[in-house]
Amino acid sequence: MQKTIKLSAILIANQLDIKGLKAYLDIKPMADSSTELFYDFGGDRYQYYFNYGVIVFSGHSEDEIKLAVKAIQAYLKNPASTWLRDDHEISTREGDMKFEFNQVIVDRLDAKVFRIAMFNIAQSVALDHYHGRSESLLTEIRGFTTHLETTGKLKISRTNMLKFIGKALNTQNDIADNIYIFDAPELVWDDEYLDSLHKGLMKHFDLRVRFSEIEYTLRIIEDNLSVFREISHQRDSNTLEWIIIILILVEVFDLLISKLL
Repeated sequence: MQKTIKLSAILIANQLDIKGLKAYLDIKPMADSSTELFYDFGGDRYQYYFNYGVIVFSGHSEDEIKLAVKAIQAYLKNPASTWLRDDHEISTREGDMKFEFNQVIVDRLDAKVFRIAMFNIAQSVALDHYHGRSESLLTEIRGFTTHLETTGKLKISRTNMLKFIGKALNTQNDIADNIYIFDAPELVWDDEYLDSLHKGLMKHFDLRVRFSEIEYTLRIIEDNLSVFREISHQRDSNTLEWIIIILILVEVFDLLISKLL
């Protein structure tokens, strides 16, 4: 019998308190770790929580999704002002595995298949989020370089530069901690069908390509920051030289005045 289930992946915060959520929900998860929780609510209804702020719902209505998110507000760290969301469908068709624009077709539906599909759509939404963050950093960098080109001066203080570097490093660290496209989930290791599904979904969502694009953007930002640091060091060095020159002149004037008197 053919059936179609809607999957909804939503980034609702910068982080989720997985440990606190597990205690609060008080339901035994089908799978859990320090970074994720996977629950089966029956009737093809699943919820998958990730520590990087994404929840994926399977077979839930809009009202159920809103109620579920509202119930866990206390466990959101830095809630998103606007949800980032991606909806996809997963359908069954005997003997098929196809990946269409907004639909995945499989020939079996069980908890493991749902989990792999939900895992990949969560990674896709996370990549959208990090792409936005990296592009925002690059836009700021362009503002500094444009000002440098037109005035010959770097329009950023040392303190603000350090803050910007911290923001860029945090983005890199978050990506390293939360994007697992090079590490297949354990449940695919001994199941050829799940392995094929996982690889097909990674290709379908262009996860590797999008990850590489973000990496490239961050490398550009890092190269620009290296130049900015050199300019800042040169600026500080010039200031120090002028201070030394002024101090020497003061000493010379003081000596001359002393001799004249």
